[in-house]
Amino acid sequence: MASTALSKTGILGDRCWAVKDEVRGGIKGGKRFPELMGMAAELLADPSPTDHSPPARITLADGSTVETGDADANDRLTDAIGSSVSLWPLLPEDQLEHYQRIPPPAGVDMDAVWREVFARTPDEPLPDLSVFPDFLINYESPPGTYFDAFPLLIMSESSLATMQTASEASQFDVRRFRPNLVIDIDQDGFPEDAWVGREARLGKARLKLEVTCPRCVMTTHAFDELPKDPKIMRQLVQRNNGNLGLYASVLVPGQVSVGDRLELL
Repeated sequence: MASTALSKTGILGDRCWAVKDEVRGGIKGGKRFPELMGMAAELLADPSPTDHSPPARITLADGSTVETGDADANDRLTDAIGSSVSLWPLLPEDQLEHYQRIPPPAGVDMDAVWREVFARTPDEPLPDLSVFPDFLINYESPPGTYFDAFPLLIMSESSLATMQTASEASQFDVRRFRPNLVIDIDQDGFPEDAWVGREARLGKARLKLEVTCPRCVMTTHAFDELPKDPKIMRQLVQRNNGNLGLYASVLVPGQVSVGDRLELL
């Protein structure tokens, strides 16, 4: 994509459909259903401020396709994932029940749950989740959206190169980490970590650089030609506290294009 508009909810059309877990409840992604990583989707019409979730075509892992409006879409996805799910467009932010996080059953070891989510071994520290908005305790995503915590994920090519150089046995492919914006910067290490709390101008948009992104088990899943690789998280924990990339929010919407300069303010 050479150019796109950034709105308060990020890139128009990004994460505009999601699956709901009909067994445990709640909107879920690749952490719960790694089979989703082997699928691809394309919008069949342009999204707009009045139509955030236009029809989409989903290519399943076996190469077959299903469209969001097909009568058997939920059944097809359920078969492909191996668990009962339903497909949902974005709903208005006041429909809070749709976005609600379902609490685990009584007696569940939450330390074990979080270690599974963040792919941490018993001797590795869990990420500090207190830096994230309090409402995420009760909701799977900010109501009205399907992103994890903030609408944008920014990553530098330097961070990826640093990890790849240090971890030659693993493939630190950018697709594992799913950034919205990739920044080319001539600086070693993890330069974006130092930007937390600052504002930046990119194209016509103005951003708030919020918190570093604690990576999770999704980065280790196999998809396309990339193999399953738990060493991805071992290396990230050892070299950057399990973080890679930076979450951002949009203060002033605007158009951004490939080649735009990120100006720290």
